[in-house]
Amino acid sequence: MLYYWYEKGCENVAHVKTAISLDETLFKEAENWAGKLGVSRSRLFAMAVEEYVRRQENEELVRRLDEAHADGLDAEDEEALRHGQALFADMLRRAEREGRQ
Repeated sequence: MLYYWYEKGCENVAHVKTAISLDETLFKEAENWAGKLGVSRSRLFAMAVEEYVRRQENEELVRRLDEAHADGLDAEDEEALRHGQALFADMLRRAEREGRQ
């Protein structure tokens, strides 16, 4: 792997240069989108991988939360839920009143 560094603000950030194989059609679509977005192909691929990683992290967090609450809500969670629902209902009522005026 080839590492290179560049300064980003006050910090140095390491980058890894890599090679990937893509179906030609997907490669052409990526080139097209990179042009539309005004970014390099390399930046487009980095953005796509970053988005994929974040999505996977979010899905893992949701899975872990689901597991943690699989046995239902405890009293504190129930109270927090009721409080949130009441705040949301108040917000909707205010929005309706403001919409009518």
